[in-house]
Amino acid sequence: MTGAEMASDPSVTKRHSTITTADGTVIYYNDWGSGPPVFFSHGWPLSADAWEDQMFFLASNGFRCISHDRRCHGRSSQPFNGQDMDTFAADLHELVTSLDLGPAIHVGHSTGGGEVARYIRNYGTDRVAKAVLISAVPPLMVQTPANPGGAPMSVFDGLRASVHADRSQFWLDLALPFYGYNRAGAKASQGVVQDFWRQGQRAGFPGAYFCIKAFSETDQTEDLKTFNIPTLIIQGTDDQIVPYKNASLLQHELIKGSVLKLYEGAPHGLPTTLKDRLNQDLLEFFRA
Repeated sequence: MTGAEMASDPSVTKRHSTITTADGTVIYYNDWGSGPPVFFSHGWPLSADAWEDQMFFLASNGFRCISHDRRCHGRSSQPFNGQDMDTFAADLHELVTSLDLGPAIHVGHSTGGGEVARYIRNYGTDRVAKAVLISAVPPLMVQTPANPGGAPMSVFDGLRASVHADRSQFWLDLALPFYGYNRAGAKASQGVVQDFWRQGQRAGFPGAYFCIKAFSETDQTEDLKTFNIPTLIIQGTDDQIVPYKNASLLQHELIKGSVLKLYEGAPHGLPTTLKDRLNQDLLEFFRA
C-alpha cells in the first residue's frame, strides 16, 4: 500500500485524547487505526511523535496503535514530581485500563522499555499479549559493584549538567550519537535532528532532568524475570546511548524464551533510521 493509498484508507484513523491520572496529571495520547491493540512507550526526551513511523505502518496493516506522551514530556502536563519508573508504569496502567481494550502488545524504546518492564512487574500480564523491547535501558545502566559493565555515574552527572546548562543546545548535540550521525560516512538528516530538538524542547525541565535518574539508576533485573509472554528484543550493535552488551544481551538472558535480534551497526534511534526494517520485524512478530 502506497502512502497515498494509506492516507485515503478509511481504516487508517487518527485520533488523540487525554486522560487525567489519580494525582491530577493530564496524559496525552494518540490512538490510530483499529484491530488488535498495541501500546507504544517512547524514549527520553521524546514524545509519542517518535513512534509515528511505526504507528502509521501498523495501523495501515490492521492494528490499533496507541502512544502517549510520558508525564512532563510532549503535550502531557508537567508536574514536578513523579519522574520515576513506578509512576511512569502507573500512568501507563491508568491509560490501559481507561481504554479497556483487553490483552495488548506493549512496545518500549529506551526509557520506554523500562516503563514497559516496570508495568509488567507491577501489574502483571493479564492485559499483555506480547512485549517488544527496543534499545531498552533495563536491567541497569549505571555502574555498580554488581553491574560492572554499566556506565560510571559521572556519565549521567554530565547529562544532568548539560540539561541544566543549555538543554536546547544539548538536544542538538545529543541527536548526533542518538542516530549515529557522528559516525564516519553517516549522512545526517537535518530534519531528524530538528525534530529530535523539537520533541526535546517540549519536555518540561523536571522531566528532562529527573528522568535521567529514573532511566539510569533503576535496577530492573527482577522486572525482566517476571516476563511470561512472548517477547522480542531488538537493539543496534552501535548503540552509543545504551550499549547493547549491558542491555539487550542481558535482557535476553533474563527473559525466558525471548527472541533477540541485533541490528549490526545500528544506532540507538533505529525506529527512525531503520524504520522499514523495524516495521517489518514488528509486523512479523505481531502476526506470529
